[in-house]
Amino acid sequence: MNNKPVAFFSGFPARRFTPEIAERLKKDLPVRHCIVFITACPVDFQRNDEDSAGMHGMFVEYEMGFEKFCVVDTRMDPADAQKWAREADCIFLMGGGSCSEQMQLMRDKGIYEIVRDNPAMVLGVSAGSMNMGKITVDVFESLVPYEGLGFADITMIGHFSYDDIERLRLMKQASIDRPVCAMEDESAIFISNGKVEIIGTIHKIVKEEIGPFTKEDVRF
Repeated sequence: MNNKPVAFFSGFPARRFTPEIAERLKKDLPVRHCIVFITACPVDFQRNDEDSAGMHGMFVEYEMGFEKFCVVDTRMDPADAQKWAREADCIFLMGGGSCSEQMQLMRDKGIYEIVRDNPAMVLGVSAGSMNMGKITVDVFESLVPYEGLGFADITMIGHFSYDDIERLRLMKQASIDRPVCAMEDESAIFISNGKVEIIGTIHKIVKEEIGPFTKEDVRF
């Protein structure tokens, strides 16, 4: 793993960062010239435009706005996607769609290696966050795992809630083969220079048993 800063998020139902997460982002993003959003819904153009503007607004709310931003979806030419990704101070993998489609989009646009290897901070939420681990399992697509970006040796699944019976059932099923990092909304895992900080409530599910997830559970 390189030493670039990364952060895993589950979701923000109120469409705003918590103050604690915002303060940490300010620390990790002292330069905010360009942010690139990468969609998990490659052909839903109206949604992508609205969501990327709304997500940039989450930064603006805490006086962390970027000078420019864009969203990568199937409209963007590969050469332009690569140029934006190389110039980015921050790359934000969006959620709300398919993990596998987002991963394929990065490969189709030739930015998978750029996202993985360049020094820009990488943030992910929901599906985007799930693609940041070493192994991705999108339980609503398939229980068959595939290789993620590898920023940490975890298999993250978002939106944990004891009230969401179906999601919890699928998380437990996935945990039979590998430990699952089950994040509640408004939680975060920040990693920088090999150091881990956890904000909010995160669970570890191993062989269907639920317990607390701690920073010691993050491997590289």
